[in-house]
Amino acid sequence: MKEMKLGLWAKYILLAVVAVLVVKYFSTILGALGAVWHVAFPLVLGAAIAYVLNILMKKVERVYFPNAQNKFIRATRRGVSILFSFVVIFGIVSILVLIIVPQLIQAFTVLIDAIPRVYTKSLDYFQSNSGKYSSLGKFISSLQVDLDAVTKKLTASLSKVVTGILNSTFSIAGALTSGVMNLVIAIIFAIYILAAKEKLAIQADKVVRAFLKKQTADRLYYVLKVANRTFSSFIVGQCVEAVILGCLCTAGMFLLHFPYAAMVGAFISATALIPVVGAYLGAAFGAFMILTVDPMKALFFLVFIIVLQQVEGNIIYPRVVGSSIGLPGLWVLAAVIIGGGLGGIVGMLFGVPVAATLYKLLSDQVEKRLQTPPGVEETNRSGTV
Repeated sequence: MKEMKLGLWAKYILLAVVAVLVVKYFSTILGALGAVWHVAFPLVLGAAIAYVLNILMKKVERVYFPNAQNKFIRATRRGVSILFSFVVIFGIVSILVLIIVPQLIQAFTVLIDAIPRVYTKSLDYFQSNSGKYSSLGKFISSLQVDLDAVTKKLTASLSKVVTGILNSTFSIAGALTSGVMNLVIAIIFAIYILAAKEKLAIQADKVVRAFLKKQTADRLYYVLKVANRTFSSFIVGQCVEAVILGCLCTAGMFLLHFPYAAMVGAFISATALIPVVGAYLGAAFGAFMILTVDPMKALFFLVFIIVLQQVEGNIIYPRVVGSSIGLPGLWVLAAVIIGGGLGGIVGMLFGVPVAATLYKLLSDQVEKRLQTPPGVEETNRSGTV
């Protein structure tokens, strides 16, 4: 008994020493963790890519001659499935870029050209209706904006920006090269994971069973099972919901004769991958783009998006995503806000599935404790059953 108490005190002292060292060398530890993260980032990214592609790869494997006994087909099933998954993802990203970027450049060009014209028309309108807008017209006239001077200043500012970009070409090229290399390493690592996922799973299971007790290992596997089911359901549901919303937006914009229908629909489909706030970001972008062509149509577009969002939020999202992850709407919003505050866009993306996983685990524990009599709980803990 005395030895047990000494061992317990030794653990407490060790924890206290570790806590003091962490507080004292906190900045050094953060720097070391940052260096480790910088080195390990391509591998983490590769693991994330492999996890997402595995969802699609498993579906491809199920339809790629699943009952075939031919050795060639069985030997190439995994490789063909991996290749097809990469082609699908790369094709989707390429289509989005080809649709959005050219029209985005065109819209900014139109916007820059339209600023003097819009200002002149607005000034003429208010001056011709001075009786209705006398104070506003006088205020605008009192500004005495010199459009030539504004244009020259804008041109000078753009020239400075371009000069700065040219001066930092080497740093930009270095960052771009580093990013491309990280992506290439991540893709190669993802391919290795997907190709040997069964072998890796067996090796990981051996490590877990060797170092953890059976009860702890079973609990760990249960947590991982819940997390995997939640994340995979969220990814599939969010992608399906984004495609549906993008198609509805594009079709509605074509029917209502809004400009930039394909580009805005594609952009909203991409931003809809971010839960709750993504579609509103896409709507703001779409309204800005349409504003460069027709301000009144931009207003009607916002009305159209609000109606579409009501349909999507009340009918589509609960059926496609909400039911699949089992997280109430209140906690979805909270997860997006907290995740965005902690990790930005990435935090918004992963906040919902993380919250859904924690919600499921906590709900299971609450139900288990409510169904277990109080006396049995203490008895189980003491190990005297």
